[in-house]
Amino acid sequence: MVTLLGLIMASCSKSEPLDATASEAADDVALTEALYDDAFTSLEIATGFAEIGKKSASIIDTCPLITITSPGQEFWPRNIEINYGTGCTGLFDVVRSGKILITLSGPRGTTGSERTLTFDNYHVNGAKVEGTYVVENLGPNGSQNNVFGVSLTDGKITFPDNKVITREFTRQREYVAGYGTWNPWDDECLITGVSAGTNLEGKSFTLTIVNPLQWHAACRFLVGGTIGFDVEGIEPFELDYGAGECDAVATLSRGDETKEITLGYRHPKYNDNN
Repeated sequence: MVTLLGLIMASCSKSEPLDATASEAADDVALTEALYDDAFTSLEIATGFAEIGKKSASIIDTCPLITITSPGQEFWPRNIEINYGTGCTGLFDVVRSGKILITLSGPRGTTGSERTLTFDNYHVNGAKVEGTYVVENLGPNGSQNNVFGVSLTDGKITFPDNKVITREFTRQREYVAGYGTWNPWDDECLITGVSAGTNLEGKSFTLTIVNPLQWHAACRFLVGGTIGFDVEGIEPFELDYGAGECDAVATLSRGDETKEITLGYRHPKYNDNN
Protein backbone atom coordinates (compact mmCIF):
# COMPACT_ATOMS: atom_id res chain seq x y z
CA MET A 1 0.00 0.00 0.00
CA VAL A 2 2.84 2.40 0.88
CA THR A 3 4.63 1.61 -2.40
CA LEU A 4 1.44 2.07 -4.41
CA LEU A 5 0.70 5.37 -2.68
CA GLY A 6 4.24 6.53 -3.48
CA LEU A 7 3.78 5.70 -7.17
CA ILE A 8 0.47 7.57 -7.27
CA MET A 9 2.00 10.64 -5.59
CA ALA A 10 4.94 10.61 -8.03
CA SER A 11 2.57 10.31 -10.98
CA CYS A 12 0.47 13.26 -9.81
CA SER A 13 3.51 15.48 -9.39
CA LYS A 14 4.58 15.17 -13.04
CA SER A 15 3.70 17.85 -15.55
CA GLU A 16 0.94 17.22 -18.04
CA PRO A 17 2.21 16.36 -21.54
CA LEU A 18 2.33 19.04 -24.22
CA ASP A 19 -0.86 17.99 -25.96
CA ALA A 20 -2.65 19.46 -28.95
CA THR A 21 -4.45 22.00 -26.74
CA ALA A 22 -1.17 23.60 -25.67
CA SER A 23 0.13 23.58 -29.25
CA GLU A 24 -3.02 25.27 -30.55
CA ALA A 25 -2.84 27.94 -27.84
CA ALA A 26 0.77 28.61 -28.84
CA ASP A 27 -0.19 28.79 -32.54
CA ASP A 28 -2.83 31.42 -31.70
CA VAL A 29 -0.31 33.63 -29.92
CA ALA A 30 2.54 33.06 -32.38
CA LEU A 31 0.31 34.19 -35.25
CA THR A 32 -0.84 37.34 -33.46
CA GLU A 33 2.79 38.18 -32.62
CA ALA A 34 3.68 37.86 -36.31
CA LEU A 35 0.75 39.95 -37.55
CA TYR A 36 1.14 42.84 -35.11
CA ASP A 37 4.94 42.88 -35.47
CA ASP A 38 4.39 42.99 -39.23
CA ALA A 39 2.22 46.08 -38.72
CA PHE A 40 4.94 47.60 -36.53
CA THR A 41 7.46 47.12 -39.36
CA SER A 42 5.06 48.94 -41.72
CA LEU A 43 4.81 51.74 -39.15
CA GLU A 44 8.57 52.14 -38.94
CA ILE A 45 9.07 52.19 -42.71
CA ALA A 46 6.21 54.65 -43.28
CA THR A 47 7.54 56.91 -40.51
CA GLY A 48 10.81 57.24 -42.41
CA PHE A 49 8.93 58.42 -45.49
CA ALA A 50 6.83 60.86 -43.45
CA GLU A 51 9.81 62.59 -41.84
CA ILE A 52 11.24 63.77 -45.15
CA GLY A 53 9.85 65.46 -48.22
CA LYS A 54 6.82 67.62 -48.76
CA LYS A 55 3.75 68.30 -46.64
CA SER A 56 1.85 65.89 -48.87
CA ALA A 57 3.10 63.10 -51.08
CA SER A 58 2.17 59.75 -52.58
CA ILE A 59 4.71 56.97 -52.87
CA ILE A 60 3.71 54.68 -55.70
CA ASP A 61 5.00 51.13 -55.70
CA THR A 62 3.58 47.93 -57.12
CA CYS A 63 2.01 47.59 -53.67
CA PRO A 64 1.08 49.33 -51.46
CA LEU A 65 0.26 52.98 -52.21
CA ILE A 66 1.50 55.17 -49.32
CA THR A 67 -0.09 58.63 -48.99
CA ILE A 68 1.27 61.19 -46.52
CA THR A 69 -0.45 64.46 -45.60
CA SER A 70 -0.29 67.22 -43.00
CA PRO A 71 -3.86 68.15 -41.95
CA GLY A 72 -2.98 71.70 -40.85
CA GLN A 73 -0.71 74.52 -41.88
CA GLU A 74 2.30 73.08 -40.08
CA PHE A 75 4.39 70.08 -41.10
CA TRP A 76 3.38 68.18 -37.92
CA PRO A 77 1.22 66.25 -37.14
CA ARG A 78 1.30 63.92 -40.14
CA ASN A 79 -1.21 61.35 -41.40
CA ILE A 80 -0.19 58.25 -43.34
CA GLU A 81 -2.39 55.87 -45.31
CA ILE A 82 -0.89 52.56 -46.42
CA ASN A 83 -3.34 51.19 -48.98
CA TYR A 84 -3.06 47.57 -50.15
CA GLY A 85 -6.25 47.83 -52.19
CA THR A 86 -8.23 44.66 -52.79
CA GLY A 87 -5.14 42.53 -52.24
CA CYS A 88 -1.51 42.24 -53.23
CA THR A 89 1.18 39.68 -52.57
CA GLY A 90 4.40 40.63 -50.81
CA LEU A 91 7.50 38.75 -49.68
CA PHE A 92 7.05 35.12 -48.62
CA ASP A 93 3.69 35.05 -50.46
CA VAL A 94 1.95 37.10 -47.76
CA VAL A 95 -1.28 38.58 -49.17
CA ARG A 96 -2.46 41.86 -47.61
CA SER A 97 -5.54 43.94 -48.39
CA GLY A 98 -7.25 47.00 -46.92
CA LYS A 99 -5.55 49.91 -45.21
CA ILE A 100 -3.23 50.75 -42.32
CA LEU A 101 -3.84 54.28 -40.99
CA ILE A 102 -1.19 56.12 -38.97
CA THR A 103 -1.07 59.47 -37.17
CA LEU A 104 2.29 60.93 -36.07
CA SER A 105 2.25 63.70 -33.47
CA GLY A 106 5.87 64.66 -34.13
CA PRO A 107 9.28 63.32 -35.18
CA ARG A 108 9.96 59.72 -34.14
CA GLY A 109 13.14 60.76 -32.32
CA THR A 110 11.46 63.35 -30.07
CA THR A 111 10.84 62.17 -26.51
CA GLY A 112 7.10 62.15 -25.84
CA SER A 113 6.05 61.94 -29.48
CA GLU A 114 3.33 59.40 -30.28
CA ARG A 115 2.39 57.36 -33.30
CA THR A 116 -1.08 55.80 -33.47
CA LEU A 117 -1.86 52.97 -35.89
CA THR A 118 -5.31 51.61 -36.72
CA PHE A 119 -6.69 49.28 -39.39
CA ASP A 120 -9.39 49.79 -42.03
CA ASN A 121 -10.76 46.47 -43.32
CA TYR A 122 -7.18 45.17 -43.20
CA HIS A 123 -6.56 41.47 -43.90
CA VAL A 124 -3.45 39.28 -43.95
CA ASN A 125 -3.85 35.97 -45.77
CA GLY A 126 -7.62 36.16 -45.27
CA ALA A 127 -7.51 36.97 -41.53
CA LYS A 128 -8.95 40.35 -40.53
CA VAL A 129 -6.72 42.38 -38.21
CA GLU A 130 -8.13 45.02 -35.85
CA GLY A 131 -6.99 47.13 -32.91
CA THR A 132 -5.34 50.39 -31.92
CA TYR A 133 -1.55 50.40 -31.69
CA VAL A 134 0.11 53.33 -29.89
CA VAL A 135 3.89 53.87 -29.83
CA GLU A 136 5.38 56.55 -27.55
CA ASN A 137 9.02 57.65 -27.46
CA LEU A 138 10.12 57.27 -23.81
CA GLY A 139 13.63 58.55 -24.45
CA PRO A 140 16.95 56.83 -23.73
CA ASN A 141 17.42 54.39 -20.84
CA GLY A 142 20.46 53.95 -18.58
CA SER A 143 22.29 52.18 -21.41
CA GLN A 144 21.55 55.14 -23.71
CA ASN A 145 19.35 52.93 -25.87
CA ASN A 146 16.12 54.55 -27.06
CA VAL A 147 13.00 52.97 -25.58
CA PHE A 148 9.45 53.09 -26.91
CA GLY A 149 6.31 52.27 -24.95
CA VAL A 150 3.92 50.21 -27.07
CA SER A 151 0.31 49.36 -26.31
CA LEU A 152 -2.31 47.40 -28.21
CA THR A 153 -5.99 47.81 -27.29
CA ASP A 154 -9.01 46.02 -28.76
CA GLY A 155 -6.73 43.72 -30.75
CA LYS A 156 -8.69 41.13 -32.68
CA ILE A 157 -7.97 38.58 -35.42
CA THR A 158 -11.06 37.23 -37.22
CA PHE A 159 -10.85 34.15 -39.43
CA PRO A 160 -13.10 33.14 -42.37
CA ASP A 161 -15.27 30.93 -40.11
CA ASN A 162 -15.79 33.95 -37.77
CA LYS A 163 -13.71 32.47 -34.96
CA VAL A 164 -11.58 35.11 -33.26
CA ILE A 165 -8.44 35.65 -31.22
CA THR A 166 -8.40 38.75 -29.01
CA ARG A 167 -5.26 40.42 -27.74
CA GLU A 168 -4.11 43.40 -25.70
CA PHE A 169 -0.64 44.24 -24.42
CA THR A 170 1.58 46.83 -22.77
CA ARG A 171 5.22 46.60 -23.70
CA GLN A 172 8.54 48.37 -24.07
CA ARG A 173 10.78 48.11 -27.12
CA GLU A 174 14.44 48.91 -26.52
CA TYR A 175 16.46 49.62 -29.66
CA VAL A 176 19.79 47.82 -29.45
CA ALA A 177 20.81 48.35 -33.10
CA GLY A 178 19.83 50.44 -36.12
CA TYR A 179 18.17 53.35 -34.32
CA GLY A 180 18.85 56.63 -36.07
CA THR A 181 20.01 55.17 -39.39
CA TRP A 182 18.19 55.69 -42.69
CA ASN A 183 17.97 51.94 -43.24
CA PRO A 184 14.78 50.55 -41.61
CA TRP A 185 15.94 46.95 -42.09
CA ASP A 186 18.88 47.16 -39.68
CA ASP A 187 16.65 47.90 -36.65
CA GLU A 188 16.80 45.47 -33.72
CA CYS A 189 14.78 45.63 -30.50
CA LEU A 190 14.44 43.85 -27.18
CA ILE A 191 10.78 43.58 -26.13
CA THR A 192 9.47 43.20 -22.56
CA GLY A 193 5.99 43.37 -21.03
CA VAL A 194 2.75 41.49 -20.48
CA SER A 195 -0.35 40.74 -22.54
CA ALA A 196 -3.72 39.03 -22.29
CA GLY A 197 -6.63 37.92 -24.44
CA THR A 198 -8.67 34.92 -25.57
CA ASN A 199 -7.72 32.15 -27.96
CA LEU A 200 -9.66 30.47 -30.76
CA GLU A 201 -11.49 28.28 -28.25
CA GLY A 202 -12.58 31.30 -26.24
CA LYS A 203 -10.22 30.46 -23.37
CA SER A 204 -8.64 33.42 -21.60
CA PHE A 205 -4.86 33.69 -21.38
CA THR A 206 -2.16 35.89 -19.90
CA LEU A 207 1.36 36.03 -21.26
CA THR A 208 4.57 37.10 -19.54
CA ILE A 209 7.82 37.71 -21.38
CA VAL A 210 10.27 35.57 -19.38
CA ASN A 211 13.33 36.42 -21.50
CA PRO A 212 13.22 39.58 -23.67
CA LEU A 213 11.88 38.94 -27.15
CA GLN A 214 14.37 39.72 -29.92
CA TRP A 215 12.90 41.54 -32.91
CA HIS A 216 14.90 42.12 -36.10
CA ALA A 217 13.23 44.19 -38.80
CA ALA A 218 14.85 42.07 -41.52
CA CYS A 219 13.38 38.80 -40.17
CA ARG A 220 9.87 37.49 -40.67
CA PHE A 221 9.42 36.36 -37.07
CA LEU A 222 10.91 37.01 -33.66
CA VAL A 223 14.41 35.53 -33.51
CA GLY A 224 14.75 34.95 -29.76
CA GLY A 225 13.21 35.25 -26.30
CA THR A 226 10.70 33.30 -24.24
CA ILE A 227 7.01 33.82 -23.45
CA GLY A 228 5.36 32.17 -20.44
CA PHE A 229 1.76 31.02 -21.03
CA ASP A 230 -1.02 30.86 -18.45
CA VAL A 231 -4.08 29.60 -20.34
CA GLU A 232 -7.45 28.77 -18.82
CA GLY A 233 -7.71 25.01 -18.29
CA ILE A 234 -4.11 24.26 -19.36
CA GLU A 235 -1.04 23.74 -17.18
CA PRO A 236 1.45 26.64 -17.74
CA PHE A 237 4.09 26.23 -20.44
CA GLU A 238 6.61 28.34 -22.38
CA LEU A 239 7.23 29.29 -26.00
CA ASP A 240 10.90 29.84 -26.91
CA TYR A 241 11.76 31.66 -30.15
CA GLY A 242 15.37 30.47 -30.09
CA ALA A 243 18.73 32.15 -29.71
CA GLY A 244 18.98 34.59 -32.60
CA GLU A 245 18.41 32.54 -35.75
CA CYS A 246 16.27 34.22 -38.40
CA ASP A 247 13.95 31.28 -39.04
CA ALA A 248 10.38 30.08 -38.57
CA VAL A 249 11.14 27.58 -35.79
CA ALA A 250 10.07 27.88 -32.14
CA THR A 251 9.93 25.42 -29.24
CA LEU A 252 7.25 24.67 -26.65
CA SER A 253 8.36 23.40 -23.26
CA ARG A 254 6.84 22.19 -20.01
CA GLY A 255 9.08 20.53 -17.48
CA ASP A 256 11.39 18.14 -19.31
CA GLU A 257 9.19 17.89 -22.41
CA THR A 258 9.74 19.98 -25.55
CA LYS A 259 7.94 20.24 -28.88
CA GLU A 260 9.01 22.11 -32.01
CA ILE A 261 6.48 24.21 -33.94
CA THR A 262 6.68 26.14 -37.22
CA LEU A 263 5.65 29.80 -37.26
CA GLY A 264 3.65 31.37 -40.06
CA TYR A 265 1.39 34.17 -41.27
CA ARG A 266 -1.40 31.63 -41.59
CA HIS A 267 -2.94 29.75 -38.71
CA PRO A 268 -2.22 25.99 -39.03
CA LYS A 269 -5.91 25.28 -38.44
CA TYR A 270 -6.82 27.11 -41.65
CA ASN A 271 -3.87 26.43 -43.88
CA ASP A 272 -1.15 23.81 -43.52
CA ASN A 273 1.20 25.63 -45.89
CA ASN A 274 3.00 28.06 -43.58
